[in-house]
Amino acid sequence: MVAKNVAEQTALQVLAIIPARGGSKGIPRKNVRSLAGHPLIAHNIRQARQARLVNRVVVSTDDPEIAAVSQAYGAEVVWRPAEISGDTASSELALLHALEHLAQSEGYHPDLLVFLQCTSPLTAAQDIDGTVQALLDEAADSALAVIPFHYFLWRRQADGDATGINHDKRVRPLRQEREPQYLETGAVYVMRVPGFLQHRHRFFGKTALYEMPAERRLEIDDPVDFQVAEVLIRSQERASRAELLPEKLAALVLDFDGVFTDDKVIVLQDGREAIVASRSDGWGISQLKKTGLPILILSREVNPVVQARADKLGLPCLHGVEEKWEILSHWLSLQEIDPRDVIYVGNDLNDLSCMQRVGCPVAVADAHPTIRNQARIVLSHNGGNGAIREICELILESRG
Repeated sequence: MVAKNVAEQTALQVLAIIPARGGSKGIPRKNVRSLAGHPLIAHNIRQARQARLVNRVVVSTDDPEIAAVSQAYGAEVVWRPAEISGDTASSELALLHALEHLAQSEGYHPDLLVFLQCTSPLTAAQDIDGTVQALLDEAADSALAVIPFHYFLWRRQADGDATGINHDKRVRPLRQEREPQYLETGAVYVMRVPGFLQHRHRFFGKTALYEMPAERRLEIDDPVDFQVAEVLIRSQERASRAELLPEKLAALVLDFDGVFTDDKVIVLQDGREAIVASRSDGWGISQLKKTGLPILILSREVNPVVQARADKLGLPCLHGVEEKWEILSHWLSLQEIDPRDVIYVGNDLNDLSCMQRVGCPVAVADAHPTIRNQARIVLSHNGGNGAIREICELILESRG
């Protein structure tokens, strides 16, 4: 069965669709509201693009802002008609419309459809792959992500008496004595496309279950859910970001404007320019230097203030650089450092050439969306406001 599934996976076309309409009465503009430094919808897009078994990611929307954000994070957009964008329109209608549009416009007919809800921002790539794999392993027609459910459910009867729904109230069995039950998370659904087009509903035929970790089950329904999600995402990031650093870290390369600074400049009356730098960042660098890790400042800025700050920190500096990757590649060659063992911290489009080639591209929190999308790690601090301190401490923590 495993060999068959591996062969089947290599040939399957798996499309992920994320429905996201613009109208949200409970939380206005919910789908583009910021959560842990990214619009809500971006969390699903990023995980879908990282999933091994997904070939293509599409957002179905009626909203220009959602469309722009989705494209900035690497998703395609299918425009949804107004008649299926209201409060009462089902998700299935959006999915069917997107499938029909892609079939008519491109002749594209995927084998499997992954339905993701952007109101479940803790969903991980492994949950997406896991749900697809559950469908394949069990030769099922549909699948969904669930978590184990161990609670007792009750209801009131017409006479006012309370009675158990999933248990006999006269008996209190231990958890291990009860038949396993599962709660639908609302995060991931997978369907074989021919069957979905026929039945027009997400559950048909044989249905498989994928058990996702309970800590990743959260749906954004109320404003307070954003606060809870922020705490959980930040906690997960702290636990996992160290694992994203290069295994054999050999150098840290830092852009200047927008990384050492807040990307602003002070212009004096005589035309001279000045910047504001963070002493906290300087402290982080001083601690990291003690480990002997090479640190380089690489900047397009020609102002001598860059070199002055580098001298203050005791760091080598290459500034006034137009083609950043060409210069960085030469420097790494001289140092006999493999680019795969390098962290590069940037904030804007001129950093893209370097970030695409090093092992660990890192973006400050207020970086350009394209840069955040390219980054392996997105810091929680803005440039000039603790971002460098954050990456330095992350490296130090990873080294014990």
